[in-house]
Amino acid sequence: MHVPFEGLGCIENWISKHNHSVSYTHFFEKFTLPNLKDIDWLIVMGGPMGVYDENVYEWLAEEKKFIRQAIDSGKIVIGICLGSQLIAEVLGAKVYPNKQKEIGWFEIEQTDNNQAITTGFENRFPVFHWHGDTFDLPAGSRNLFHSAVTENQAFLYNENVLGLQFHFEVTAESLVQMIVNGANELVEDESIQSADKILSQIDLIEENNRKMYCILDYFERKNL
Repeated sequence: MHVPFEGLGCIENWISKHNHSVSYTHFFEKFTLPNLKDIDWLIVMGGPMGVYDENVYEWLAEEKKFIRQAIDSGKIVIGICLGSQLIAEVLGAKVYPNKQKEIGWFEIEQTDNNQAITTGFENRFPVFHWHGDTFDLPAGSRNLFHSAVTENQAFLYNENVLGLQFHFEVTAESLVQMIVNGANELVEDESIQSADKILSQIDLIEENNRKMYCILDYFERKNL
């Protein structure tokens, strides 16, 4: 976790239901990274900083090195928002400011309907976004989704590394926390929704969480 208001969301529910254990690295506090031998998965969450902000957040360099080691060790690695951008960078892809910020509930579309990880997903559906940066696809990865604003919304690398630019994991509680802590970004724009508009669509959370669970189930089956 990079900030206290962007946690695991519904992923925490899945971890508990499946009787897995979880450890946390809080980069906003004094931290110690886990021993790679002690973990099976690495989940990298979001935050308002950019992958290029190492001069402000010195821990980014150490985190990138750890992500690279986890990938090279064959761990399942999942990155969400900033997490996806960090994974993209350590895999050699460029990360940079998008032409527009994308904040709110907007549709994404499957780029390739034949991916096992998204079996049963509709071709188009709304998800929750909060990002200003985007990434090029890492070499050897597959683009899973795109939107009107962002060409590369998700990628799968080597079948065990997933980057999600959007927030399947969002819950009603975490949604409010993101709005409170990021209120200054909610300026009038065609690709930025108001707080009221965002909160009026919380009924979409349940289906987004279901899709997150489907992805986690997919990786669990591969990891057995």
